[in-house]
Amino acid sequence: MSYGYSARLIDTNKKANQQLLGVKLGKVCISSNTSVADVAEELGVSRQTIYNWFCGVSNPHPLVVDSVQAFIESFKPKK
Repeated sequence: MSYGYSARLIDTNKKANQQLLGVKLGKVCISSNTSVADVAEELGVSRQTIYNWFCGVSNPHPLVVDSVQAFIESFKPKK
């Protein structure tokens, strides 16, 4: 199933500061075709919050940083 991230969102994510954790999350989710709704549910935040992170508009709250990092790590190939 394709979640069809818009070209605008993909472009905004590419132009955002790639060092930001939320932008890194966006890159992983876009490349793995993981839905924003699934990410939001997993991390306990709204879909709008996820979009803001993806675009570098805001950063994950310190209380969810570990969860975001673990989510990103779950997509890395196992050694």
